Amino acid sequence: MPTDLAPAGRYAPSPSGDLHLGNLRTALLAWLFARGSGRRFVLRVDDLDRVRAGAEARQLADLAAIGLDWDLPVVRQSDRLAHYAAAIDRLTAAGLTYECFCTRREIQQAATAPHGPMGAYPGTCRNLTDTDRARKRDKGRPAALRLRASVTEFEITDQLHGRYRGPVDDVVLRRGDGIPAYNLAVVVDDAEQGIDQVVRGDDLLPSTPRQAYLATLLGLAVPHYAHVPLVLNTSGQRLAKRDGAVTLADRRALGDTTEQVVAALARSLGYSGHTAADLLSEFDPADLPSEPWTLDPDGLLQHDRCP
Repeated sequence: MPTDLAPAGRYAPSPSGDLHLGNLRTALLAWLFARGSGRRFVLRVDDLDRVRAGAEARQLADLAAIGLDWDLPVVRQSDRLAHYAAAIDRLTAAGLTYECFCTRREIQQAATAPHGPMGAYPGTCRNLTDTDRARKRDKGRPAALRLRASVTEFEITDQLHGRYRGPVDDVVLRRGDGIPAYNLAVVVDDAEQGIDQVVRGDDLLPSTPRQAYLATLLGLAVPHYAHVPLVLNTSGQRLAKRDGAVTLADRRALGDTTEQVVAALARSLGYSGHTAADLLSEFDPADLPSEPWTLDPDGLLQHDRCP
């Protein structure tokens, strides 16, 4: 593992489509946390799944438009498959993996794992014999590879949420189609890129103990976490692109300027700036709101428009 990288924060979108204002708000916060603490800022494209043509270029353009900069080069997970394979080999050599032949439907229909979260893997394939595995392979079932966890809970410390103890189950490390799973890739990437600060939406807080536990098994440092409040639609659900004019392109099509959009994001965080640089001079993590921001696209910039 590299030892000469300066500490860094990061933002890691999946190029499945344009970023909406909730994504941009989280990216802005990740940038503020990193730059405000003197860290590098890494942009990583999590492109192992759900890639849409042209989405990456549009995402990078939108992030630059709202005033974010990052330390080059941009990292793509699809270029790092050998790193994930090496991590899986280490875990397998230590006896910490096993093949799983369950379909998604079978997992959903099975009882959840004891003491695990709803939907946690119940361990169906954990103790299969060699004969059992051979029989399933003969039927043509592709095998995923799972972690053989030895704990059911793990505790992390979050800058905004404090101590958080969450469930751990036998997470997938490599899918049945041979693609490395997100929970493994993100742990390997963060460690190898010197990322010691992870700022992301608080909907990901429940999955963090799994990732932190996996990092310890690989002998990697656990990052400092800050899970920030989400942006919700007017129905109280997590914001999505179907919720109206919620991307930067949508807002520009309505005649809004990028500066106005950044100012709206700033107001949602309790700040009055109009640029990312303005916010950096004001930013203090202790001042962040603890509740989600409910976004009404129709009234987003009503304060900035003339009657």
